[in-house]
Amino acid sequence: MAESTPTQTELDESTEVVQPQSRRKGILIVVVVIVVLVALGLWWRSTFTEDTDDAQINGHLIQVSSRIGGQVARVAVDENQVVQKGDVIAELDPRDYQVAVDNAKAALASAEANAAAANVNVPIIAANTGSNLSAAGADVSGSHAGVEQAQQQLEAAHARVAQAQATFTKALADLDRYKPLVEKDVISKQQYDAAVAAADAGRAAVADARATEQAASGGIRVAREREASAQASLKYAQTGPQQVAAQNARAKQALAQAAQAQAQLDQAQLNLSYSKIVAPVAGIITRKSVEINQNVAAGQNLLTLVSLEGLWVTANFKETQLRHMFKGQAVEIEVDATGKTYHGKVTEIGGATGSVLSLFPPENATGNYVKVVQRVPVRIDFDNLQNEDPNHLLRPGLSVEPKVRVKG
Repeated sequence: MAESTPTQTELDESTEVVQPQSRRKGILIVVVVIVVLVALGLWWRSTFTEDTDDAQINGHLIQVSSRIGGQVARVAVDENQVVQKGDVIAELDPRDYQVAVDNAKAALASAEANAAAANVNVPIIAANTGSNLSAAGADVSGSHAGVEQAQQQLEAAHARVAQAQATFTKALADLDRYKPLVEKDVISKQQYDAAVAAADAGRAAVADARATEQAASGGIRVAREREASAQASLKYAQTGPQQVAAQNARAKQALAQAAQAQAQLDQAQLNLSYSKIVAPVAGIITRKSVEINQNVAAGQNLLTLVSLEGLWVTANFKETQLRHMFKGQAVEIEVDATGKTYHGKVTEIGGATGSVLSLFPPENATGNYVKVVQRVPVRIDFDNLQNEDPNHLLRPGLSVEPKVRVKG
C-alpha cells in the first residue's frame, strides 16, 4: 500500500476539525431560536392576554317546590336524571282541587244568570219609568181639574143653600102673616094650607141644599186627596232616571260578581294544574327529597334542578390584571374536564373584590396593614355554547382556565 503524502494528511485533519464545529454551531442556532420563540411566547402571553386558573363554570340551581299543598301521588324522576322543560317531576292528589273547580263552575253559572237577568231588567225599567211618568203627569192634570170642578160644585151648592134658605125664610114669613088672617077668616083655609105647604117645601129644600153642599165639600176633599196621590205618583215617576241608574248599577254589580266568579274558577283551575309539578327548564335532577305519599306544603322544596342552559364562567383575576380588561373582550376558555377550548367574552367586571364580598370580610383592628394582591370576580359568557357543547358536557362547578385577549 502506498504511503500517504503530507498534503493528504493535513487535509484529513482539517476536515475532522471543521465538522464538529459546524454541528455545534447548528445546535446553538436551534437553541437560540427556541429561546427566542419561548421569550416571544411569554412576551405575547404577558402583553396580549391575561389568564387565571382561579375560575369555574357557574349555572342556575333551581329549587323546585310545590305551589300548592297536598299528598304526593307519583314521582316521575330519579336522582341525576336529565329532564327536559315541561317534563312531569311529580304529581299531587288532584281530587280536592277538582272539587274546587266544579264548585267554581257552578258559582260562575249562577253569577252569569244573575247578570243576564239584571241586564234584561234595565230596558224594561227604562220603558216602565217613561210610561209611568207620562201617566202620572196626566193623572196630576186630571186630578187638579177634578179639584177645580169640585170647588165649582161646592160654590153652586152654597148658592143653592142660600136660595133655598131665602125661599124658606119667605115661606115662613108668609105663613106668619097668613096665620092671624086665617083666624079672622080674612083669607081662606086653602090659602093658609098652601102657605104651610110652601114653608115645609122650603124647609126640605134647605135640607136638600145643605146635603148637596156637604157632598160637594166631601167631593173637594176626595179630589184633593186624589190630586195629592197623583202628585206623589208623579214624584215617584220623576225618579225614573235614578231607578234606571240603580238598575244599571245592579247590572254592573252582577257583571262584576260574574267576573269575580270567573277569576275564582281560573284560580281553581290553576291550582288543579299545579297538582302536576313540571320542570321549568331542561336540566339534571339533584338533591331529590320528594317521595310517594309524602304530604307537602306550598313552597316546600322538593329537589334541585341544575340547569344546563345559560352557563357562564366566573373568573377571579388579580387586580393587577384588570388594567387593560373591559367588557366585550374575547376569551378562550380551556376546560379541564373535556380538554376542549371554548370561546366567550367578558360581560361583567365585579363591583368589589372577593375578600369584601366574602361571608366574613377581613378586619384590620390594629391599624397594621399588609398589602395583599386582591382578586376581582369577572363574568365571562360563552359565545355559542349550543354548537360548542351540543351534548351538555359542561357542568356548573367545573374548573376552567380563561385567557382574555386584552390587546391586539
